[in-house]
Amino acid sequence: MAKPDDPETRRAPEVSRRDFLRGTGAVISAGIVAGSEVLQAKDTSAGAKILGPDKVPIALRINGTTKSLSLEPRVTLLDALRNELELTGAKKVCDRATCGACTVIIAGKPAYSCSVLAIEAQGREIATVEALAQGGKLHPVQQAFVDNDAQQCGYCTPGFVMACKAFLDKHPNPSVEQVRKGLGGNLCRCGTYVGITHAVLQAAKQMKGGRAHA
Repeated sequence: MAKPDDPETRRAPEVSRRDFLRGTGAVISAGIVAGSEVLQAKDTSAGAKILGPDKVPIALRINGTTKSLSLEPRVTLLDALRNELELTGAKKVCDRATCGACTVIIAGKPAYSCSVLAIEAQGREIATVEALAQGGKLHPVQQAFVDNDAQQCGYCTPGFVMACKAFLDKHPNPSVEQVRKGLGGNLCRCGTYVGITHAVLQAAKQMKGGRAHA
């Protein structure tokens, strides 16, 4: 009978890190491939149309105008706006749907355009910061940002402006706490949150008779 401290008892199977990664990679890859085949077969049997990987024609309704594009299905709405339509207000900062710099309004709701495929946005009204100013006059939200020094480097500003516009459309008379909670999905690395809060309250007053002070 082997003793507890016997080398034969303590010896574990010798598996190198390389072998472990090779084995787990094979398992994961097999699952992905199998899943893809099953999904494709399911879609095909249901008569669904599989698009890509080549470019396909799509139509986007942006700022009241329909734009016809030819894009690969993998292209995000943000990249379509910036690279294809030269609407560069929405900024590509984190590209991970965490900072809000790319916020646009889709069907009346704020959305991170970096996490929406352009092909998915078809058939819905899309609004970008470029459409807010009318006739050379700033939108009340934009003017409030200027009046309250609510911007510094500017990278987050267009996304914040669009998020504020969508927020005020839904909450025309917000409290300070509602403003802070409602804009929690947007980040300002310069830390101009006090100015932004004042800007939202000013815009609320001008647009809907909201509170005028923080």
